[in-house]
Amino acid sequence: MTETRRSVLLGLAALAGGTALPTRLLAQSGTEPGTYSMDEIVDAGHSFFGQLSEGLAQSIEYLFSSRGRPNGYILGEEGSGAFVAGLRYGEGVLNTKNVGQHKVFWQGPTIGWDFGGDGARTMMLVYNLPDTESIYRYFAGVNGSAYLVAGFGVSVYSNHGIVIAPIRTGLGARLGVNVGYLKMTRQATWNPF
Repeated sequence: MTETRRSVLLGLAALAGGTALPTRLLAQSGTEPGTYSMDEIVDAGHSFFGQLSEGLAQSIEYLFSSRGRPNGYILGEEGSGAFVAGLRYGEGVLNTKNVGQHKVFWQGPTIGWDFGGDGARTMMLVYNLPDTESIYRYFAGVNGSAYLVAGFGVSVYSNHGIVIAPIRTGLGARLGVNVGYLKMTRQATWNPF
């Protein structure tokens, strides 16, 4: 696709108010600079999670088909617990092709029909990140969990066009659906607000 044609299509999509269309157009070009291919993300997930399960591979495939190619990803660990209201804390490393690696921490409250606790290894795919400073903000979203002993889940959080999509695999007992946000910070903090 020529640069002029791509610019025209992106401009028309922006005028129409859509944000999903440009992501899909960029994903279809296949070689957008600064983004990761599905093979690169699967390889990173395999190295991080160990033997990559079919469910995790399907989660990555779903995110690529619905969101396109990410321009960053975070590998980390987190813990969370809830009894109607809950808290989540984590830390990891943001990986980008253009500007390397950066340590990040996240925390946030949740509320909903949600009970239990878990510890998880987390891979977050990051979309539309203009620069590394833009990761340090609040991201709102909906999360659901249903497992006893072990399980995995995918959720999507966003803020002004930047999307993070955590893929979690963890141990614990958790059942529920909640609404909340993740606050991404440079330093660890106990304050989720």
